[in-house]
Amino acid sequence: VSDASGCSMIALLHTGAAKFPQNLLPRSRQAVSTLFPAGVLKGFSSIVSRKLASHGFGASMAAMSSFPPQRYHYFLVLDFEATCDKPQIHPQEIIEFPILKLNGRTMEIESTFHMYVQPVVHPQLTPFCTELTGIIQGMVDGQPSLQQVLERVDEWMAKEGLLDPSVKSIFVTCGDWDLKVMLPGQCQYLGLPVADYFKQWINLKKAYSFAMGSWPKNGLLDMNKGLNLQHIGRPHSGIDDCKNIANIMKTLAHRGFIFKQTSKPF
Repeated sequence: VSDASGCSMIALLHTGAAKFPQNLLPRSRQAVSTLFPAGVLKGFSSIVSRKLASHGFGASMAAMSSFPPQRYHYFLVLDFEATCDKPQIHPQEIIEFPILKLNGRTMEIESTFHMYVQPVVHPQLTPFCTELTGIIQGMVDGQPSLQQVLERVDEWMAKEGLLDPSVKSIFVTCGDWDLKVMLPGQCQYLGLPVADYFKQWINLKKAYSFAMGSWPKNGLLDMNKGLNLQHIGRPHSGIDDCKNIANIMKTLAHRGFIFKQTSKPF
């Protein structure tokens, strides 16, 4: 019996049982069991779910109850804000450093790291920067330097169990700029090392385009619109952007999408 026939018979038993004559149900189930042993039926359902999920789209069979397991125990959602102006100032310096720890099984936020950072090369924020990010001078004055913040990130990672070799985690950003350009560029300027855990990440824009078949030109705004999600907080607030990224990830995961690393190894 072909797959198509099998699908039809299975669908009939699942969806039409209420209309099917009750006295014939036992015989029908026996006939299907003869043609399709329980292991085959279970395997068929599993194969369909995996096939759909492998293409990045919601496996409806899985989505009805839960969603497919992710490849990582935790996703570390990160979104920097940095000094800026028009024309652009150089070097740019990170002034907001937020991370959300997202459980890969539940896609819920379990822990938050959030610090503001005092810039040293251009310590005075420009009006353009404040208008864009909502970060005022008083929020960065007297705050730790990037070196001190990176040390605290490492302490937080250890406290959260993320440095355990048996725990698989990966950073998630909206674009490649944060971890490909901004952090390594500023660390190089200041003569600071870049921890290995910052050297691989998932670009949410790429993940979204794989799942939805279109590139989000306007970043989070387009992704929220494409998924019918309400935008959280203020655009270009680092912590609010992280919350939007987490919400988009949770929605895609519930549709059956499995996140994969998009960055190339350093």
